[in-house]
Amino acid sequence: MSFTDWKTDRIDAILPEEFYKLIDKNKTHIGKTFPVTLANSDTLEKAQHFLSQSGDKEQNKEGFHFYARDIQTNHLIGYLCVKTIDYRISKCEFGYFVDEDYQGKGITSKMVSDALEFCFNELKLNKVFICTSEINIVSQRIALKHNFKQEGILRDEFRNGDGTLQNSVYFGLLKSEYNHNNN
Repeated sequence: MSFTDWKTDRIDAILPEEFYKLIDKNKTHIGKTFPVTLANSDTLEKAQHFLSQSGDKEQNKEGFHFYARDIQTNHLIGYLCVKTIDYRISKCEFGYFVDEDYQGKGITSKMVSDALEFCFNELKLNKVFICTSEINIVSQRIALKHNFKQEGILRDEFRNGDGTLQNSVYFGLLKSEYNHNNN
């Protein structure tokens, strides 16, 4: 099922209160897979600091942030960050989640599509990777849907929200593969 009454906002349009609400509402949903964002945004004051730091990263071209917003309610319903940017190697990483109530509606998929276009065509990067927990099957499906290749499993690579070390599945997509699949 597709949900079309949403838009993407950039960081300059985001208020700390609404980002905090998104995080707080979804803390159980994202606790195991987004522990750093959760820990850095679990109070309004921390969310304000997190957004400020994210804005600084964007100004310095060290990270970019995309937020899904429900047009009807004006609430934030998703988040995608372009992070771990290495301009020398010409690659970056995606991290993303969507509000639990909006899962399965194509929002994350569209955000990933738009972010891929941004990374390959505006930033001129050569590779995007997604490193996801072995238990995050939904994120793995998103990667495969967008023609990412599973490049490997990194053992005990990620400490989840409850402190347990987990394997990460590493997916990569090269610009040449992206161009081939989008022509």
